[in-house]
Amino acid sequence: MRKNIKNTEAIFPMPVLMIATYNEDGTINVMNAAWGTMQDRNYVALNLTKTHKTVKNVEARGAFTVSIADSKHVSVADYFGITSGNNTKDKFENSKLTATKSEYVDAPIINEFPICMECEFVEYQENKYGCGVIGKIVNVTADEGVMNGENVDISLLNAIAFDPYTHGYYKIGERVGNAFEDGLKFKK
Repeated sequence: MRKNIKNTEAIFPMPVLMIATYNEDGTINVMNAAWGTMQDRNYVALNLTKTHKTVKNVEARGAFTVSIADSKHVSVADYFGITSGNNTKDKFENSKLTATKSEYVDAPIINEFPICMECEFVEYQENKYGCGVIGKIVNVTADEGVMNGENVDISLLNAIAFDPYTHGYYKIGERVGNAFEDGLKFKK
């Protein structure tokens, strides 16, 4: 039997994305954003309101980075979600993480997060169904520790996902099938 639930944020898992920008004074700001996805092969879409310090920075600098949070850094990832860059100037410094300036865009790469997409700001979209930052991915870097040859090995990444039902974080990593192959047995 099925039961009606009140939660409309029913798509699970939601990625835990770390969006990093430079503030107007050159310091680093990072926010946790679970409402983000690939919009196209080379574009990301982040559902962020203009009230976020991150959006102001993205528009001013024309760039941002998107890192995938991992289980080793779940506490600091959560900190970046519960602390506003509008109210806490030294937010990144408090985290004790380190960063490197991207060679491709005017934004920082957070060294401790194992995979990072470096993005050029394309546009800010706003309509009655949502709002968001659209960015073009111009480079992707990954820590060698999560690589298997030339590819990222998701079982080594230990990415975390947000559960909107219980407000929990969960580690992702076990492979359970083969895309574009397992379903072939149903084709006639």
